[in-house]
Amino acid sequence: MPSLGNDALTQGARVKVEELPKKAESSNPRQATRHNAAKYTQPFCEFLTKNPTVFHAVQAIKDELEEAGFTAMSERNEWKLEAGKSYYVSRNGSALIAFTVGGQYKSGNGAAILAGHVDALTAKLKPVSQVPNKAGYVQLGVAQYAGAPNTTWWDRDLGIGGRVLIKEGDKIVTKLVKLDWPIARIPTLAPHFGAAANGPFNPETQMVPIIGLEDTSSSATPIQTAEPFSNPSLIGQGSNYGASFVSTQPPRLVKAIGNALGLRMDTYSSIVNWELELFDTQPATVGGLDKEFIFAGRIDDKLCSWAAVQALIESQDQSKDSSIIKVAALFDDEEIGSLLRQGARGNFLPQTLERAVCSLAGSAPGPDLMGRVYANSFLVSSDVTHAVNPNFLNVYLENHAPHLNTGLVVSADSNGHMTTDAVSTAVLTRCADTVGAKLQVFQIRNDSRSGGTVGPMLSSMTGIRAIDAGIPQLSMHSIRATTGSLDPGLGVICFMGFLNAFEKVDMEFRH
Repeated sequence: MPSLGNDALTQGARVKVEELPKKAESSNPRQATRHNAAKYTQPFCEFLTKNPTVFHAVQAIKDELEEAGFTAMSERNEWKLEAGKSYYVSRNGSALIAFTVGGQYKSGNGAAILAGHVDALTAKLKPVSQVPNKAGYVQLGVAQYAGAPNTTWWDRDLGIGGRVLIKEGDKIVTKLVKLDWPIARIPTLAPHFGAAANGPFNPETQMVPIIGLEDTSSSATPIQTAEPFSNPSLIGQGSNYGASFVSTQPPRLVKAIGNALGLRMDTYSSIVNWELELFDTQPATVGGLDKEFIFAGRIDDKLCSWAAVQALIESQDQSKDSSIIKVAALFDDEEIGSLLRQGARGNFLPQTLERAVCSLAGSAPGPDLMGRVYANSFLVSSDVTHAVNPNFLNVYLENHAPHLNTGLVVSADSNGHMTTDAVSTAVLTRCADTVGAKLQVFQIRNDSRSGGTVGPMLSSMTGIRAIDAGIPQLSMHSIRATTGSLDPGLGVICFMGFLNAFEKVDMEFRH
């Protein structure tokens, strides 16, 4: 059985990328095995680099799912699902649930669920992002999201991206935009200024990004709007809604966004609204003497989410004989409490499962049917967790200090911040054993506080058995974090072991 303790800890630091061959030994070249974890390193880095915002990440996952044969379902329409087929549904463009129905599925059977989140700490543009220029600088009004920008965001090259709502005829369409060259920067104050440079700093007045210098030339062309508004906070004035919105944003930013979307200058006012955020433009890359690390932004929790999707896609090959539903659920807003409709506290997961069960059963899912489904299901709440930091060993328990490039980490918390218990640990351990995956364990010290995950809220909402188990990383909640270069692949391997083996393993726990 996989180790849950010191065996994994003592071996983790010695794992090198070249020790694992890059080619799969499986007859299926797409199948994850213990010996081909390295093949996932570069694809994961490319995913992080190309998809800096939650909207880009969800769209990229949609594209990959469709290429793999998944069918898009709309929450607005009736569902007609079939056993043996794969589907996905998204909400708000920032959350997604994908699932494969086993070829032998029968009404009342359970689901094997992987759940994570795709949002990350960031700085979001305020509804009125144009702020008064100071000292000749053009600055940008941004709001904190989950505590960012924090001090790790100082002096970083920041791009701008997100989604833009555009009026096209009688329709409002959504388009994604990514200005991925360095546009914004939050400059530090030189230490020569003494106490003023040491903080604490006011996030409203002293962490305002600069995005340019004032253009005082007579040739500067103003953004064309329908007519000026005396109060820029009054947006939504009938047919001039777009015009009023762009008038509240920095004109040169409107121009940059409009150009990136292929709009003409006289149609910038067709921009109805947007949700934009800042992101670190430095690409994800491998590092370390033997390239044993991944250095990147937004690892938390696109790492576990990406690995879960890869595992679900690859598990299709073993689903024709399955009698359960295999699920990957990716939520938004976890970093701020999951309270919105696209968050894990919303009804997205239970409603999706109920609609799928209803469609497959051909009738409304009554309480007895859904009660059986939930009781027969299992949830792996997979969020990144803390790898041991060699410079701060005193904050870790000696035998609860996970290493990189070793395997998934089971997170425990006696105060209920995690869903892990003896039964759920035994279930996941047995599943991991089927693919030779190692498990590690983490628990916070009694004199430290624990974070939270989507696990407790989903498990308590549905009654589904659950465990918290994620991939380790260093520098959590920094703009730039570190994980092992084998960890994305090791995550895929363990997740596949769960999806493919849970049905059989669960039989051992039936009484």
